[in-house]
Amino acid sequence: MPKLVLIRHGQSSWNLENRFTGWWDVNMTEKGEAEAKAAGALMAEKGLDFDQTFTSLQTRAIKTLNIALEQMGRLWLPVEKDWRLNERHYGGLTGLNKAETAAKHGDAQVHTWRRSFDIPPPVLEDGSEFDLSKDRRYAGIAIPKTESLKDTIARVLPYWDARIAPALKDGQRVLISAHGNSLRALVKHLSNIPDDEITSLEIPTGQPIVYELDDDLKALDRYYLSER
Repeated sequence: MPKLVLIRHGQSSWNLENRFTGWWDVNMTEKGEAEAKAAGALMAEKGLDFDQTFTSLQTRAIKTLNIALEQMGRLWLPVEKDWRLNERHYGGLTGLNKAETAAKHGDAQVHTWRRSFDIPPPVLEDGSEFDLSKDRRYAGIAIPKTESLKDTIARVLPYWDARIAPALKDGQRVLISAHGNSLRALVKHLSNIPDDEITSLEIPTGQPIVYELDDDLKALDRYYLSER
């Protein structure tokens, strides 16, 4: 029976500062690293093992994966990194404090930008300090200027179909270390969650989510490993 585990990266410095992060590359806090270690220790304790791992091109997700695998004695496992597992791009909100943004634009507007399924934030202006056009990891990639959750799903699911689903169908045990919204995209798909409900689904940092799947990759069960 295919087994899939999803883990959101450990707390980042901008999580702590309550700032919109998106594609901007920030590091983890000491608490975030501790969360990743605890996740790896828990997976080892529960007897989980993997054959293939996937992550984004962002430091916080890569480090979470590496720290967890080190705790499991599995740093040698193959890792595939891809931008399509990156966090949702928050456009012109990138770097802004969420509370200050709400004070400026109003709670309702910020709630729409954060939690609407298909309404993206304002675009990131050309020349912004958060412009990634010269970042070598994204060479040849059409970097978005903003994304809604719907936009994020539209890039995550083709990658799932092309790379992750075939590994699971081949009998490989898969671990994915990614981000709140790229993981929402996968949870929405696997658990068939409606558009108007997925936006309110909270995915905590550093908590492994286990999917029990049938041979057609239909979800039989989804649970936090800490609860079993």
